[in-house]
Amino acid sequence: MATVALKTVRKVYAGGMEAVKGIDLTVPDGALCVLVGPSGCGKSTLLRMIAGLEEISSGTIEIDGRVVNALEPAERDIAMVFQNYALYPHMSVYDNMAYGLRNRGTPKPEIERKVREAARMLELGSLLDRRPRQLSGGQRQRVAMGRAIVRDPKVFLFDEPLSNLDAKLRGQMRVEIRKLQRDLGVTSIYVTHDQLEAMTLADVLVVMNSGRIEQVGAPLDVYEEPATTFVASFIGAPPMNLLTPDHLSAVGAVLEGLLPADAVTVGIRPEDLGTVEAKSAEAGSAGLITFDVTIDVLEPVGAESYLYARVQDASVVVRLPGRAAVPETGKLKVAAPVDKLHFFDTHGKRVDPVPVAARRLG
Repeated sequence: MATVALKTVRKVYAGGMEAVKGIDLTVPDGALCVLVGPSGCGKSTLLRMIAGLEEISSGTIEIDGRVVNALEPAERDIAMVFQNYALYPHMSVYDNMAYGLRNRGTPKPEIERKVREAARMLELGSLLDRRPRQLSGGQRQRVAMGRAIVRDPKVFLFDEPLSNLDAKLRGQMRVEIRKLQRDLGVTSIYVTHDQLEAMTLADVLVVMNSGRIEQVGAPLDVYEEPATTFVASFIGAPPMNLLTPDHLSAVGAVLEGLLPADAVTVGIRPEDLGTVEAKSAEAGSAGLITFDVTIDVLEPVGAESYLYARVQDASVVVRLPGRAAVPETGKLKVAAPVDKLHFFDTHGKRVDPVPVAARRLG
């Protein structure tokens, strides 16, 4: 196991395009760190620089206290699991998993022990004689993980390993990866554009945007207190509703005494919105804001329903119980507890709410 430390790491390509803009990040020993963000945000480039597959332009990368900038990938004591599995099609599962150990000159009995143990952990014991073409996508990804495990690396690197799998299999593999990482206790860095994967897998969640880190923290902390409007709109499905004070005051919400002086955006999570009757019990002494929305679509999806609506020219999503008694068209008065509101300034940065003692409601 090892700590991974990035210090002002930058990547500038020919022509001056800066893909990674001075990243500072420490991944604690044994943690699973997930880099998440939209396509082109620099997360895969950053992972490839840690792996040694991409040269860094400036800064330092340390693994277990050793600067690895000048080291080849094979010298960094890392193992990488790729999106496309990268298995040798002419080799058996056993030989794919053993290949790296043989190249190192590992004694045959040790190779046998390590491959068999990894196969047991990944439930591949009955598949060791098969070729990759005879396996399902999930089985191929297990083989790729097994090939990484047998090397006993200090760090695992995962580059969108589940993106080629269907939704059901992705869910199963997420659970397997999380359990495996916890059992092995190996420091891991995982790249994905899927915020559900990020939320469910991470010990440390890193949200990236345009080559920079927007926020680092435990997944639920990032969800509950997004540092920027970008994080608020990227983490969460559906994402946070972002409205202006004018949107809300124009449809009857009383914001006097609630708004911080520098707030220009009000954020409300879909689950924090609901009917006045449903939300009154949640609000307690904090109070409610209430306002009218114009309903576009009511979308039942089973245990919950999503109400897609409008406030003036802004879209709003409300998460409701699956059989909520609400109309499918027309107007609806919705409410949110005031202590569930989020506020952001002109730069999209989070600002602290007005203290409860200083608020004036109504």
